[in-house]
Amino acid sequence: MRYGSILWAAAAFASAAVPVRGEDKPRRPNILLIVPDQLRAQALGCMGNGDVKTPNIDRLAGQGVLFRQTFANTPVCCPARAVMLTGKYAHKNGMVCNDLRLRESETTLAELLKAAGYQTGLIGKWHLDGGKRDPGFVPPGPRRQGFDFWAACECRHDHFNPVYFRNDAKPIRPGKFEAEALTDVAEEFIRANRTRPFFLMLSMGPPHDPYGAPERYRKLYDAQKLKMPPNWKEGVRQAGRKEIAAYYAAITAIDDQVGRLMRLLDDLALEKDTIVAFTSDHGDMLGSQGARLKRKPWEESIRVPGIFRCPGRVKPAHRTDALLSHIDLAPTLLSLCGAEIPKGMQGGDLSKVVTGEKDEGPDSAFFQIFVPFAGDGTPNPWRGVRTQHHMYARTEGKPWVLYDLKNDPHELKNLASDPASAPLQRELEARLTKWMRDTGDSWKWNSMLPVEDKGRLFRFETFYTIDEYVQWAARHPDLAPKD
Repeated sequence: MRYGSILWAAAAFASAAVPVRGEDKPRRPNILLIVPDQLRAQALGCMGNGDVKTPNIDRLAGQGVLFRQTFANTPVCCPARAVMLTGKYAHKNGMVCNDLRLRESETTLAELLKAAGYQTGLIGKWHLDGGKRDPGFVPPGPRRQGFDFWAACECRHDHFNPVYFRNDAKPIRPGKFEAEALTDVAEEFIRANRTRPFFLMLSMGPPHDPYGAPERYRKLYDAQKLKMPPNWKEGVRQAGRKEIAAYYAAITAIDDQVGRLMRLLDDLALEKDTIVAFTSDHGDMLGSQGARLKRKPWEESIRVPGIFRCPGRVKPAHRTDALLSHIDLAPTLLSLCGAEIPKGMQGGDLSKVVTGEKDEGPDSAFFQIFVPFAGDGTPNPWRGVRTQHHMYARTEGKPWVLYDLKNDPHELKNLASDPASAPLQRELEARLTKWMRDTGDSWKWNSMLPVEDKGRLFRFETFYTIDEYVQWAARHPDLAPKD
């Protein structure tokens, strides 16, 4: 983080304390940001899913505001997390695909809050350090991007055998399901910091594949009785009924941990002092459109949960169709804390939508995928734009998908080649072109990034510019990134 940014943040917060409980001395609100991995919005009861059991998350939404149209601008793990924390699009913060290191010169939400006197904590999956994923120790210092408390690892999708690190390279193995183990640590952090403002990011690995949960959750779901959406196709590898049942079981396990944390805030009388935000880094196709995983322009991939709760400040039981994207998360949270938003952030401040003062957000959301992943069915790098009622995406060479979401919510009819839809496509193409121009994006970025080579991709290591990457890739053509 730049030294000037630290001074700016401290000055901005010095006069920005927010009265939350009507106390004589105002207290800045805590922030608890809960981010499960690969949880699509369609897999929550409050979003209309009648199969999945999420009573605590539904209650959280009922106590605050539910953004029914929340999106991942770059729906894949590392870029999504970087966008959330920096408020910048992937081509601006440099995190254009998995297994890069977020530049230490970037200013994150954690650094801004730390400069303002917040105790900052990261628990769980980090996935912003590049290099080797497992065991995944990230040493104290600037590579932790402003997080002081640390109980995390780079990336490890072994939910029944989780590992995390504190301030040395000795792994901690809690010996229980990851969502439960990480919530234990979150309770520790909240209790230790109950008398001062804190920002805690709880980054859970489940329900990311390999799908699964403890048996007490698995037995809640009969795979054969689940209701499949109209766009679901049977026979997709690792995306059948059995996997979906296990995915739902993991979500219910997460839901129990959300309930634990809400009870803890109540017990510590912190419920009115704490903004609770619940989202995910991206969704999961799970057989919809005959596809799996993420990186796709379809709703199951780009749409994520969007919930904010803060009693006394956030209007309860509010539902909104205002478009909210990852890019908006950092500026919105800063504003809710009474802070100015750095000029470099590209997202919008939707705090007044959160508090119910208005119900209008951006007119569209912008999407970017720079690097295809071998074997997952994603075509060439693509860009997209999502409005209230339409989704349009294209590769550099040609339009790819166009859907009328109002009349075709499951995206069953692709209108990209429909002559009758040509005027609509031109309108959305113009809007997409404007997004790219306004954000500084360009198709040229794709030619400077790794390309598929005999079913494999180059793997990224630490670098700080595209040119450095190109030089490294030329020296290491045999290395490939993981999903």
